[in-house]
Amino acid sequence: MTRLGYQIPNYTYPGISGGDIFGNILAQAQAAEAAGFDRVFVMDHFYQLPGIGAPHEPMFECYSLLSAIAQHTDTVRLSALVTGNTYRHPTLLAKTVTALDHVSGGRATLGIGAGWFELEHDSLGYEFGTFTDRFEKLEEALQIVIPMLRAENVSLSGTHYQVANAINSPAPISDIPIMIGGSGEKKTLRMVAQYADESNLSSGTIEEIPRKLDALAAHCENLGRDRSEIKVTKLVMCHVAPTIEEAEADLRAMADAKGFSDEIMDMIKAIFIYGDPDSVGEELQALMDTGLDGLTINLPFNGHNTDRIGLLGEVAHAVM
Repeated sequence: MTRLGYQIPNYTYPGISGGDIFGNILAQAQAAEAAGFDRVFVMDHFYQLPGIGAPHEPMFECYSLLSAIAQHTDTVRLSALVTGNTYRHPTLLAKTVTALDHVSGGRATLGIGAGWFELEHDSLGYEFGTFTDRFEKLEEALQIVIPMLRAENVSLSGTHYQVANAINSPAPISDIPIMIGGSGEKKTLRMVAQYADESNLSSGTIEEIPRKLDALAAHCENLGRDRSEIKVTKLVMCHVAPTIEEAEADLRAMADAKGFSDEIMDMIKAIFIYGDPDSVGEELQALMDTGLDGLTINLPFNGHNTDRIGLLGEVAHAVM
């Protein structure tokens, strides 16, 4: 289960472009493994997300990328954070995650969520539908994908998906953990209680975390599930450097590469866990003190400097 994950959400780096991008992504994954992170995650998006960059910025298809990373790492588990259910039929997703498990030597995790980025759907031709549609689709998909990952043949005549005796051969070589991403207390956390091994809280303030943990516990009680079987992590956006001055220089370099205004830089400083190791460590400790089982941390604006990943690992391990 995830105790300390590292996510790579940004592929725009100062002075790095085109054919050099993957090399830096790979260096980040290897640095995270060396720093003791137990999972490496990439986003399942096709356009860059608001707040990190513009839609036209580089973005790789996640499962191709994870399979490539698998060939150059040894121990870290590999996952999307999280798969957008709306982008693939669940039978294709089951086959894709199984392939990742084989090519990684049994290191795949299925991270999955309902999908949310409307611009991406509309632009690329994926049906977005209503909020209710997306969560109905997610639940039906889980009823197909999970049995397929457990080497069971599946038939389902659902509202959104229909499969007849779906076979997944070869079966995965590991018992692939299921992580559901999202923070909704009524729908998402109920599905976590019913279907998942892990929950990743993708949004919400530190003050809201205890309430969300209580909501998950209540769902587990209603379903007869042992809450202790489920590990809960939080996605944390970070920017750390040895000194505040170096953190500022890192952010300025990325701002120049992306064309960020001073207002956007100020917003990043306000939203991110930002600063030197002591200040970042204090905020990570406060998150862990809420009752979380672990953290998944990203460095969108200076992770391409892999020394920062090593520093983040030291800071994060000190609070685990």
